Amino acid sequence: MEQHVLTEATDPFCLDRAAAVALLTGAPWRRYAVLGDSLSAGTGDPTPGYGDQGWPDRVAGILRSVRPDLAYLNVSEIGATTAQALERQADRVLAFSPDLLHLPCGANDIVRRTPDFDEIERTLRRMYDLAKQTGALLTTFTLGRAYVVPVFPDWPERIARVNEIVRGLAAEYDALVVDMWDHPVNDRDNLLSADRIHFSTSGQAVMASESVEKLAKSLGRNTSELSSTSR
Repeated sequence: MEQHVLTEATDPFCLDRAAAVALLTGAPWRRYAVLGDSLSAGTGDPTPGYGDQGWPDRVAGILRSVRPDLAYLNVSEIGATTAQALERQADRVLAFSPDLLHLPCGANDIVRRTPDFDEIERTLRRMYDLAKQTGALLTTFTLGRAYVVPVFPDWPERIARVNEIVRGLAAEYDALVVDMWDHPVNDRDNLLSADRIHFSTSGQAVMASESVEKLAKSLGRNTSELSSTSR
């Protein structure tokens, strides 16, 4: 039996552009900033049948369709820890004065022999404190279960712990969480790039769609009816 190969147009978890634009029409954000690591950068290998673009550029493109004067700044760096993002990126973001701001979720903070989760939480909290000063709506992700570093046998526990920290801080600071931990896309054979770490562009497209829906819900939009007929 021939296996059905998804494309962006047929992917049940991808919004088409018209639906995404409709969901965010009238959105108030004029200055969109992203800081963090490779997840924030939208790093990933191309997937046949999907646009070659990371999730943040996709979201910025949708926002520009509904607000052409949108200013967009992405200062993320591949490999950056939260502490490094604070040191090297935070000042630029604060100077940009965003009203929509995406924060990292500690992916590189747990890639060490013995992570100090109390320190990870303190560092992320410093970032949230700075971000809150902008008055921006804050967004973040949880890490997906497909993200695995086999050299660490306790990796699933590390992911669960840092995701718990992220969810707790997001609730405290009124940030939107795009929860990728147990999203069905994690089960796809072609989800990961060749490095077996980063989501390929098929995953990037899904993350962008999930981000758009989360933003739309924050605006009080009923996303279920529109998105279900446009996927």
